[in-house]
Amino acid sequence: MHSAVVPLRGRRPASLLGEGQMAAQGRMIAAERVDVAVIDAPLSPVQQRTLERAWGCKVIDRTGLILDIFGARARTREGSLQVELAHLEYQRSRLVRSWTHLERQRGGFGFMGGPGETQIEADRRLIGDRIVRLKQELEQVRRTRGLHRAARRRVPYPVVALVGYTNAGKSTLFNAMTGAEVMARDQLFATLDPTMRELRLPSGRSVILSDTVGFISKLPTELVAAFRATLEEVAQADIILHVRDAAHPDSAAQRTDVLAVLDGMARDGMLGADWPSHTLEVLNKADLLGGVAHVPARTGVVAVSAITGEGLPALLAAIGSRLAAGMEVADYAIPPADGARLAWLYQHGEVIDRTDDEAAIRLRVRLRPADRARFEGAQESR
Repeated sequence: MHSAVVPLRGRRPASLLGEGQMAAQGRMIAAERVDVAVIDAPLSPVQQRTLERAWGCKVIDRTGLILDIFGARARTREGSLQVELAHLEYQRSRLVRSWTHLERQRGGFGFMGGPGETQIEADRRLIGDRIVRLKQELEQVRRTRGLHRAARRRVPYPVVALVGYTNAGKSTLFNAMTGAEVMARDQLFATLDPTMRELRLPSGRSVILSDTVGFISKLPTELVAAFRATLEEVAQADIILHVRDAAHPDSAAQRTDVLAVLDGMARDGMLGADWPSHTLEVLNKADLLGGVAHVPARTGVVAVSAITGEGLPALLAAIGSRLAAGMEVADYAIPPADGARLAWLYQHGEVIDRTDDEAAIRLRVRLRPADRARFEGAQESR
């Protein structure tokens, strides 16, 4: 394995690197018998082909590597569709890599193309058709997710979404908080498909916790578009938990990258402009720093260790406080025989005071505005 940092005076349109740099790296690649060279920068199709010819090995850029990792991680049909769409969008402009003989023509009929159609034109058209079909299937996925979200709003449980840089420990934290067994590994993009579980807060209120795909700096535009259905879960969340790796040397830079993605979602209309007000920062992996006490305390930030469980009670309490801040307090008198309405208030709200007598059960309840309107509307219609 060989790695190198190559300073550039300027980007060469044909090869990215200068001739001397390209030759020097080529000698190292030959000596190490490298099969795949990864360039941590975007490459044009021409640059990619030039480097492959010069080095005699496969060359992929940053976007290609991320897409390959995503392809290996996808587990559900939705994830596979999203990865395939991103791959095709990326490869459509790179068909020149496989078909350098643009003069090659073939005849045919039907979907194979008419006389005089070049191979690359036929392939590009077939890819375009497949992209259209994939977008239609993903649109159906989005509609299904919309139905699921509408069903949750009818319940309704608040949604808490975990976001953060890839490998920040989101899935491990998700498992620690919910008792689930979502795959959690020390690797990039271990989670591609959103997972949801019910979580009971200390107040007794239930929320839905959502684990999402990890972000990364300079996220390829193909992935932002292809994973819109996944990111919509973040857009619908009542609280966003921004999970950070407190022990990572580039933790601050990773934080900036995640915030940039969320800002981009807000600019695209996917996320409300007020998203910072319902975002809670979680510094994970405190055990690697010696424990929660060794993580610098800051307002609005909770330190935890998903591995040891330290700090989790404080995190659950902080989630409850954030939810309570957006809720309203109301007083109701429920007839003792009306068990259905009594149960509804316990399920959808937080009962903070209760007095029982023969005439009525008097409750002081903390409710979300939508739940309060729903309950009082149902009372008026009785």
